[in-house]
Amino acid sequence: MTTLLEARYRAVLRLLPAHYRREREEEMVETYLWGIDRETQDQSRPTLGEAASIAALALRTRFGVAGAPRPYALLGSSARLFALVAVLLQAASAVVDRVLELTQAFSRGATQRHLFQAEFTDHGLLAGAAAAAQWILPLLWTAAYFALLHDRRRLARICALLAALPTLQPLFAPLVSETAVPDPAFATAFALLAWLPALALCAAHHRDAPPARLPAGSPGLAYMASCVVMGASLVLLPAFPDPAWAPASCFVAGAVGWLLWRGRRTDRRMPGGALALAVLGLLLLAVRVTALYLWLGVHLPAEYVGGSLGQTAALAVLTATLAVVGRRDLAVR
Repeated sequence: MTTLLEARYRAVLRLLPAHYRREREEEMVETYLWGIDRETQDQSRPTLGEAASIAALALRTRFGVAGAPRPYALLGSSARLFALVAVLLQAASAVVDRVLELTQAFSRGATQRHLFQAEFTDHGLLAGAAAAAQWILPLLWTAAYFALLHDRRRLARICALLAALPTLQPLFAPLVSETAVPDPAFATAFALLAWLPALALCAAHHRDAPPARLPAGSPGLAYMASCVVMGASLVLLPAFPDPAWAPASCFVAGAVGWLLWRGRRTDRRMPGGALALAVLGLLLLAVRVTALYLWLGVHLPAEYVGGSLGQTAALAVLTATLAVVGRRDLAVR
């Protein structure tokens, strides 16, 4: 006869995928019930720690472990590649933005330099510390990227979560001050672009996952190429570049290159790449569209409007193409 405690354990174990429960459920239930007097099992329940460990195991198994069915393996591969490429994009964007900001501040005279320094010194100690954190923390995307590729997963998770924190400031500032969110849609889309990769890194690059690696090229070369593409895109459009411009330009160049590279290969050693890039493209498209919405009704230079509209169209076409390729990958047996 099934006791109440056993029924509760089986209910919690339903978090696990069906294929994993078929192989391990009975063994796990016996392990959890071992040493517990049967007469007291109707007054007991799984501990919070046991439930948390089962939930963590469910997350790992759904993101692909050795011997997992193909749908779970594909989901895990897609999530890991999405996290890696998105972290690379964030890392290059943060470095390029700050290098160009420093270059502009210290190469255009004392006035420009004073304006840059005033952001950290002229608003009080607390505001200055917050501004410094906003400026410094995104640089941890670079640390997360190289830590992940050197299999330092815990360090990569910590750095990615810290690097994503500044994107929450526009959303939570109105709760503690009278500051208004300039545009909630843009702030939300920009926060999702940071937090979804950070959370995907934490969930998909678990201890049972294979080591992270790029589809092609070395980590340093990919990082430098991303920085060069983003920097060049900002130099080519010096008037009103918004936060979406450089990452979207890099994604368009990288996605086109990946599609051409994929078309020349007969093997598929890294499944899920198309799905990963399609999700990243969708996030960038949301940021691009909401950034454009901010400037509706404002007279802007023609090169900015034309470039932004062209970039939006390229993102939409590439995201749709990658989604179609990803769907074909799912259909392959």
